[in-house]
Amino acid sequence: MDPTDANYVRIFDTTLRDGEQSPGASMTSDEKLEVARMLSRVGVDVIEAGFPAASPDDLAAVKAIAERVGNLCVEGRPSNRPPTICGLARAQRRDIEQAWEAVKPAKHPRIHTFLATSPIHREHKLRMSQAQVLERVNEMVRFACGLCADVEFSAEDAGRTEEDFLHEVLDVAIAAGAKTLNIPDTVGYTMPDEFGERIARIYQRVKDSQNVVISVHCHNDLGLATANSLAGIRAGARQVEVAVNGIGERAGNTSLEEIVMALHTRRSALELTTGIDTTQLIRVSRLVSKTTGIVVQPNKAIVGANAFAHEAGIHQDGMLKHEETYEIMRPETVGASQSHLVLGKHSGRHAFAVRLKELGYDLDAPQLEKAFNQFKALADKKKTVTDADVEALASSELHPPKEHFILERLQVSSALGGIPTATIRLLTSDGVAHTQAATGGGPIDALYKAIDAIVKAPSVLVEYSVHAVTEGIDALGEVSVRIRSDNPSKGQSAQHGRQHRVFYGHGADPDILLASAKAYIAALNRLLSHREPTRVSETVKDSAQARG
Repeated sequence: MDPTDANYVRIFDTTLRDGEQSPGASMTSDEKLEVARMLSRVGVDVIEAGFPAASPDDLAAVKAIAERVGNLCVEGRPSNRPPTICGLARAQRRDIEQAWEAVKPAKHPRIHTFLATSPIHREHKLRMSQAQVLERVNEMVRFACGLCADVEFSAEDAGRTEEDFLHEVLDVAIAAGAKTLNIPDTVGYTMPDEFGERIARIYQRVKDSQNVVISVHCHNDLGLATANSLAGIRAGARQVEVAVNGIGERAGNTSLEEIVMALHTRRSALELTTGIDTTQLIRVSRLVSKTTGIVVQPNKAIVGANAFAHEAGIHQDGMLKHEETYEIMRPETVGASQSHLVLGKHSGRHAFAVRLKELGYDLDAPQLEKAFNQFKALADKKKTVTDADVEALASSELHPPKEHFILERLQVSSALGGIPTATIRLLTSDGVAHTQAATGGGPIDALYKAIDAIVKAPSVLVEYSVHAVTEGIDALGEVSVRIRSDNPSKGQSAQHGRQHRVFYGHGADPDILLASAKAYIAALNRLLSHREPTRVSETVKDSAQARG
């Protein structure tokens, strides 16, 4: 695949930046690094690793990705070229300097700077005139180009910007040295026909537009993100900005898997290619889902649980006669091939490690040992152990949040006509044990009340979901929870524009109550980890004093 080919579409993945802005989807630096490695293995051309000026942690995470992913080809990557590592920056010197500091260790670094251009943004957010916007774009793009050879400029809210002015802005950005011009439908407002025409007119009216890459970045507020992006590509755009599972601000971004498979499946009509290994799409989808805690809806295109399921009799009859009657792509094309009996209780450590590597998981020796022991315990309980089981075990070992509290023992009782009761024993990170019993309206309610009594971290449970990862009565159950902090960290509302943060946790176990406890404790540990160190230590100390 040659990125310079006129029919090659560059895949710019913003899962780690725009995707992470989904409420509750914040990732730790280690988790970002793991997702970045997987994105490189999938074959994305550009990884937008974050917004370095947002926080020191974000800068450190982007820098780590630039160093560890941006300088080598991850095993299995379709291209022999490491991905471009990109950092986002407002059109401000400090932002651009921090973006450059973060991405410069990469072999192919990129600074992505942006400024809003629409009338509503100019008047109400920027309080700038058209002339001031043009001046700022010229100054900041030139400044960025003085630091980095590869600079992308985005005209934020381009979909609602007067076209004559948008063309002026793009002319200035090209003259200042930008190599990629991004045209975002920031609020998901445009229709596919008008967005495609807008891209076509850029090529017609913007001087030297043929010498740069035109990119599209579409949001899904009206459910048109993929349609708009495809319209832009058909009009000549050769970079598309996407996120795994379509996560992102509000209703999300264009889905990586939808764009890639649309181009792959309709190649004869579109005559366009990408550098993506489509067989990795299911795996990256699962990794992002488990890392962010955002469950993929069953009917999600390409990667949903029902994407290749057929229940209606007419459909089943057609499938038995010929697969193409109701499937336009084969499940194995996206990595969804079903090989149920993958490993069993007689499997050894080497076979387990090899399968993990095939599934895209890179565990160190201690993590592998722990995951293997859990696998053997699971294999003793189940008749079959599937890839989904293995992935659930692996993800629980990869970069867990700091364990301020560790589950040691659990007992729950519930009976018709009785009072659900839970008794739990937790260990603090320094080894102090705490035991608490509680009753509730149900076993989960009792269990979570007992945990709350020990942890004492003010929060509200805003979502609890449970589903079977695998089939059968011995299925591995997975629980996802979201909690909202009722005691935000200092300065948090100013930085994020909201009073409280949302944290997720997930747990997997054949015992759904144990999975529920693991998920809730993981979420609480994340909440504690995001507070100032003094407040975390005070919470643990208060709990220790209260328990003895």
